[in-house]
Amino acid sequence: MLDTYCIYNGHLVSLYEPSVSFSNRAFRYGDSIFETIKFTNGKIMFLADHIKRLKLGMTTLRMNVPTEFTVANIEQLILHLIDQNEIRKESRIRLTVFRKEVGYYTPSINDISFLIETEAVDEVGYVLNQKGLWVDIYAEIKKPINKLANLKTGSCLMYVMAGIAKSSMKLDDCLIINTNGNIIETINSNIFVVKNGTLYTSPITDGCVDGIMRKQILEIASRFKLLTFEQTLTVHTLTSGDEVFLTNAIKGIQWVGQFQNKFYTNQKAQFFTEKLNELTN
Repeated sequence: MLDTYCIYNGHLVSLYEPSVSFSNRAFRYGDSIFETIKFTNGKIMFLADHIKRLKLGMTTLRMNVPTEFTVANIEQLILHLIDQNEIRKESRIRLTVFRKEVGYYTPSINDISFLIETEAVDEVGYVLNQKGLWVDIYAEIKKPINKLANLKTGSCLMYVMAGIAKSSMKLDDCLIINTNGNIIETINSNIFVVKNGTLYTSPITDGCVDGIMRKQILEIASRFKLLTFEQTLTVHTLTSGDEVFLTNAIKGIQWVGQFQNKFYTNQKAQFFTEKLNELTN
């Protein structure tokens, strides 16, 4: 069996060789932040945006950002890892940063370690789902609005519980609501609603993750002069829309076919998928 590698603190190590201790703060306290990045057609997609968001999150969590944590250095490490793992086409990359393992709830230091992992995937580019997703609201746990809400941290229990609810309800995804009762995102995606050609998406101030793909869709919409509003989403917003689609860095766009008793089309989802695939060349 071929060995599989990851990069731990800049060094190539076997995935089967223990290098992270049981006292790791990501394991003990969820004291970590991460990025999930797409590699396609020999290209790391939107890496500068991912690193910018990661560094902003590290600053928010009061982690020390190493001077060598640059786009160029991280790109070199990722490409080296992809080459060592003999990935030829597509890969899902996870870059995790965690505070070093000293202290209990209160850290003794704010220096970091980091881990880069790759996982080969089959789909080339961004592929729009043929069958629309069936979604509904997960209401058991509401997401609080605070300075951590926009970050992708290792504290993911709310999303885990939503995923369990999704499976039990036999849904394709669940809509997450904030403490004000507004729809903000799904388990792993941002949300866009299309009505009469205009796009609506939850504002960052409502507590959704500040998504990389969300940013790309807003930029494409601006480039093609499509009217877009960042405004609070409610059940009425979704049921009165013509389309609903979800965005994340790996899948790009997934269109929603049904929410409650409402059914949707996918013309704008097709348009944005085409424009995203143009960026992979």
